[in-house]
Amino acid sequence: MILEIVITQVKEGQEEAFEVAFKEATKLVVTAKGFIANELQRCIETKGRYVHMIRWESVDDHMVGFRGSPEFQKFREMLAPFYAAPSHMEHYEMVLKNPS
Repeated sequence: MILEIVITQVKEGQEEAFEVAFKEATKLVVTAKGFIANELQRCIETKGRYVHMIRWESVDDHMVGFRGSPEFQKFREMLAPFYAAPSHMEHYEMVLKNPS
């Protein structure tokens, strides 16, 4: 399992509209092969900054499967108008997990 982290800066004043569009666009992600879980977090210190975290079975499920699909193109089209700058995306793998 891997964790995709995407950091996005949304245009000033577009935060609420972005969140509404994101809720709709994320419906395209949850049906993708290898999708496990998804969440969006809003930054407290920096207005308009968001972290989107998606758990995938593998990097290929994300980079080949989803990103190569028509659903990804639609996802991008729905959200790109809100971006103040290109998003930053990286994949992470679990090293240590402490019990709750």
